[in-house]
Amino acid sequence: MGNYTLQKTERLSSRIYIDKLFAGGSKSLPAFPLRIVYMPVEGDGLPTVSLLISVPKKRFKRAVKRNRVKRQIREAYRLHKSLLTDKLQATGQKLIIAFIWLDNELHPSTRVEEKVCKLLQLTAERI
Repeated sequence: MGNYTLQKTERLSSRIYIDKLFAGGSKSLPAFPLRIVYMPVEGDGLPTVSLLISVPKKRFKRAVKRNRVKRQIREAYRLHKSLLTDKLQATGQKLIIAFIWLDNELHPSTRVEEKVCKLLQLTAERI
């Protein structure tokens, strides 16, 4: 049985790592309506995967819609994160990732879950 939790320590909140992730040297994969940006890092205090979710205000003006999309992505990641974490633990690597929403429309949770799963599989293959 897998670990289906998303703890506070797994969320990317460090300004240094966020700047490093978007400054360059990171890799990106699209799966409309999402894009994943990821970068391997080294550090003792970090979990195997640190997660950031971004839904731009440019896409949804209302916070209710932005929060709904973030909730859908978090839930999909929580259920399928073992696709990525198992491979990372086997190799001893650590990763910071960001999910970025690209569409102006809301999508059903099943579609979001499919795309998150696809992106996690692609990321695991490329590492």
